[in-house]
Amino acid sequence: MEKRLVLAIALSLLIMLSWSTLVNKTQTIDNKQVTQLTTPNVNNLPSAVVQASAQPPKEAAKELVSFKQNNREIIFDVAKAAIVEVIFKVNLDHSLVLADGFYSDGDNLFKLDKITRDSISFIYHGQDKHIVKEFYFPKDSYVIELKINTRNISSSVLTLNSRLSLGTLNMSSKNPQSRYYGVFVAGGEKNWHLGAGKEFNSQDVKFIGLRDQYFCAIVEPVSAASGYIKKLNGQESEIGIQGKEINLKPNEQIGQLYRIYLGPQDSKTINNIKPEWSAIIYYGTFDFIAQLLLQLLGFFYSLVHNWGLAIILLSLVVYLVLFPLTLKQMRSMKEMQLLQPKIEALRCELKNNPQKLNKEIMELYKEHKVNPLGGCLPLLLQMPIFFALYQALIRSVALRGAKFLWIQDLSAPDHLFTLKNSIPFLGNHINILPILMAIGMFVQQKISMAKTTGEAAQQQKMMSIIMPIMFGVIFYQMPSGLVLYWFVNSTLMLAYQFRINRQK
Repeated sequence: MEKRLVLAIALSLLIMLSWSTLVNKTQTIDNKQVTQLTTPNVNNLPSAVVQASAQPPKEAAKELVSFKQNNREIIFDVAKAAIVEVIFKVNLDHSLVLADGFYSDGDNLFKLDKITRDSISFIYHGQDKHIVKEFYFPKDSYVIELKINTRNISSSVLTLNSRLSLGTLNMSSKNPQSRYYGVFVAGGEKNWHLGAGKEFNSQDVKFIGLRDQYFCAIVEPVSAASGYIKKLNGQESEIGIQGKEINLKPNEQIGQLYRIYLGPQDSKTINNIKPEWSAIIYYGTFDFIAQLLLQLLGFFYSLVHNWGLAIILLSLVVYLVLFPLTLKQMRSMKEMQLLQPKIEALRCELKNNPQKLNKEIMELYKEHKVNPLGGCLPLLLQMPIFFALYQALIRSVALRGAKFLWIQDLSAPDHLFTLKNSIPFLGNHINILPILMAIGMFVQQKISMAKTTGEAAQQQKMMSIIMPIMFGVIFYQMPSGLVLYWFVNSTLMLAYQFRINRQK
């Protein structure tokens, strides 16, 4: 019964986590044409290096301008006065693709107005209106202020549509970041964590945000607005806010102000700016456990200043918390081993009477006070911790690029070395941690197996081989930080299993 439950859990892991074999790649932008722009007002800027198209754009190409800071590079589409992508310089370079980030509704064709050390502005001058759109970047903060100033230069009343797109997300399966996309909407009385591929609309929105694996974009309007997710086609969704229509009299002007966050999904960073915005950080069903584990990891890191050592300390703490149940599990397995000869005798005696056989076995368990399922409880309790830690580690910016021993990135597989040819199911990288974990699991199964004969012995032998291989394959492409946690926990259990076995 216990072996079947473990097998069921392994299969569930395989189904739920097999997609983790996809390797994250940096999203690139097509038709990018960026060359050096020579303008008098951008010379000798140490913190903001400006680039733009210096030649007439080709058909289907975009005129782009790049605004650089110490912690990120923001690439704008000049004609739309919108952010195409943000390249962050945190640990390893990562690109948050917005496509049409903070694009205002309309067919207006903007031109680059000016660039200073901490701002960039675009200008549009048409027959009926004059628009100045300015992005202000205070120092190297992740906060941006967006000001859109519109003047009616016509002789009649001008109606403005105050829609602002936060970004357009590509939900194609070819985009490695699509499985991490999510949308957060903070309403007046209710908050929503949504998939980016679903249509949505809500009135009275405080702020709205979108996120990928590590980074996020949040926009908070000063005036009341509604939030929406709009499917543009089968693969793209637009996320944004919609304000009320504005009527401008001739020669009248209006200014719209938005507060924006473009930065990592890091609770400490966001809380220092506006704690309410940190609600965008979400780890799914076991969010509370994941948040707690990350706080505990952060505490251990503050002590040892290494994320690998912090994960080992976390494994020790979880092991000690569950130790009473683990001890009960191991003793239960030991008692099951001692009862196995009697169970085998009953199976031989009552092989033609399965109902009486089951009854006699249960009576045997009752007589010796053995719970056949008692050994599974610690494993079941580990599952929420495992899934919570998995979500936390694959989305943790802090662990991105964090090194430990031979591991170059604790948020990715450990990749000890690379092969010339690919191995089925494993790829062309040799990841040593999952292999060591599988070996340890095989040893633990061997030393904890009950002495049986006949068909039961053959089943146990097969399970002792299949289970370690299955878990090794499941864990092979997982973040090395997660495999390290499981490996340490399994090693501690194996060490104590040896001690239990030496006891009479």
